[in-house]
Amino acid sequence: MGTDDVLVIDRTYELLKWYLGRLEKLPRSHRYGLGQRIESTLYAVFEGLVRARYAARAEKAAALSEVNLRLETLRMYSRLAHDMAMLPHNSYEFAARATDEIGRMVGGWLKQQRASGASSRS
Repeated sequence: MGTDDVLVIDRTYELLKWYLGRLEKLPRSHRYGLGQRIESTLYAVFEGLVRARYAARAEKAAALSEVNLRLETLRMYSRLAHDMAMLPHNSYEFAARATDEIGRMVGGWLKQQRASGASSRS
């Protein structure tokens, strides 16, 4: 376990905390639909990263691939909230940048896991 995996978990924690404050302000008609989906997806990303951090080497890549899928889903939900004027432009920009940063970190971690898996098979 390195500092990179702790850093991506910390960044995700901060995004989760930030987003939870924004989701409370969604219109009631969307808070329990789109808001709940965004919240659930964020929790799944966070839990997936913690799971990957402590998973056996053979299971890390699968856990990180699932996190990547959840991050893409989060991007789409955030875009939808913005397009429906439920998430102001500056908030959407912050969320998009943070999600992209987390995605790059997860991608690097996943690439590292795949490379170490390929070298251990040789």
